[in-house]
Amino acid sequence: MDAATEFSTRLDRHLARVTARRGILGAPQVAVSAPGLGIDHRFGERAGRFHVASIGKHFTATLVMQAVEAGAFTPETPVSALLPRDELEGLFETEGHADVAAGATVHDLLTHTAGVADYFEGPVTSGRPMQELVLAEPDRFWTPVDLLDFSRRHQRPVGRPGERFAYSDTGYILLGRVLEEITRRAFHELLHERILTPLGMRDTALLFYSVPANDLAAAAAAASAALSTSTMTAPAADLTVSTAAALRIAPFRLGRHEVSTLRSVSCDWAGGGIVSTPDDLLTFSAALHRGELITPASLAFLAEPRNRFRSGIRYGAGTMEVRFEGFMPLLRRMPRPVGHIGILATHLFHDPVHDADIVLNFASTREMVRSFRTLITIEQELQRAQRASRASR
Repeated sequence: MDAATEFSTRLDRHLARVTARRGILGAPQVAVSAPGLGIDHRFGERAGRFHVASIGKHFTATLVMQAVEAGAFTPETPVSALLPRDELEGLFETEGHADVAAGATVHDLLTHTAGVADYFEGPVTSGRPMQELVLAEPDRFWTPVDLLDFSRRHQRPVGRPGERFAYSDTGYILLGRVLEEITRRAFHELLHERILTPLGMRDTALLFYSVPANDLAAAAAAASAALSTSTMTAPAADLTVSTAAALRIAPFRLGRHEVSTLRSVSCDWAGGGIVSTPDDLLTFSAALHRGELITPASLAFLAEPRNRFRSGIRYGAGTMEVRFEGFMPLLRRMPRPVGHIGILATHLFHDPVHDADIVLNFASTREMVRSFRTLITIEQELQRAQRASRASR
């Protein structure tokens, strides 16, 4: 048995056990590509779209660095020079300063050091926290303005810009707005024009804002067929997305609640509102690390670990680095993959040692530990496959 076949056999055995333990959640979606080892492995629904959650921050950070490379601004550009004053009012700890963003920069937003609250998981001073509102008001549509207003009205800044690391979805909403302001284009248009379309990611879109290219093609074909079989003028295909169900997204859970079709899951946008497939995410990760989207210097800027996210994970700028020894000292010889995770136990990582790209969707806020155990297993099997490949030469 060659190294790649053994990798797939052993990983499938692990994932079969995982699936049995997940009960009604079913099989996770897993994809691993390591061309140098001959590995191209899939488990679960290969073509199924899923909500990537905060993996979307990796995309937003990439768009920001494209704008930096184009000379639109620098990482040290003050946010107040890029966004209207009324959008920034009340989000930063200013202590009476005239600058309502207190000198916060693009770098501060990218690295979660701007001091703005986190509307999604942060504490509130009044009313219900966001995650409760998602369940309590399932038909509510959250715009970027609404999300910023939520932090402004119901939360307090967590510190002065540059003082400390504090993960913030609010900060990434501001980055999305920065991109819109400097380009005069909608965030979802930028996402398609600068990443999805060039890479051929035809099953990926921004939930509630855009449609995957494959869905557009299918709708256009249906409209064309209707015209060819009728003497009447067929109505134009409705290419807007009004519900998550329209994109046939895999179910996912906040706690015990299945929420994939709720309109209220619009509460992410530039912080993590992308829906995609394992194959499309592998395409993005490989292209990013081959230098097809941003320069190696820009990628190094994003990946540079600056702060501790939690034990075993360091944070750069829209990019995480996993240090497995932080989970268990015996894992200290493991590679340090870079990428991002999402609250739904979604993962997108590039392992530079094995030139491997890894996608996981465990589709539940309660599956994070199990998903990381699988990431560890994948890395261990990649190491085993590399040793076997070298031994066979």
